[in-house]
Amino acid sequence: MIGGLLHAFVYPLPLGLSMGSRIGAGAASALLGILLVAAAGNLFRRTGQDPKPWKSTPQIIANGVYRFTRNPMYVGMGLIQAGLGIGFGNGWIIALLPPVLGVIYAIAIRHEEAYLERKFGESYVAYKHSVRRWL
Repeated sequence: MIGGLLHAFVYPLPLGLSMGSRIGAGAASALLGILLVAAAGNLFRRTGQDPKPWKSTPQIIANGVYRFTRNPMYVGMGLIQAGLGIGFGNGWIIALLPPVLGVIYAIAIRHEEAYLERKFGESYVAYKHSVRRWL
């Protein structure tokens, strides 16, 4: 929303792509994000876990999309945001992605990682060393 308001009322930041390119690239990014979020959610359901970050975690999920990123849901949401920015031709939505991810790190990921390290110890530390936080 902030990106839309900045674009409309403060200073437009167009991407300079044709509408067809914007729609195609934006849809591809958003679809990839949706698939990533869905794949992670399916792994949670299959292992009987609740994907809500404030719920207790009975085990570390290290297969599926979690082999490539420790935070596929957050990465997926970022891809959806990027897809919206591309699709609407709004550079602000894309420019705000790093600050949004920084806020997510500060209010969620940092605490989740500390919790998982306390709960699972060396097995989580080994997982952290073998799989990147983002990509």
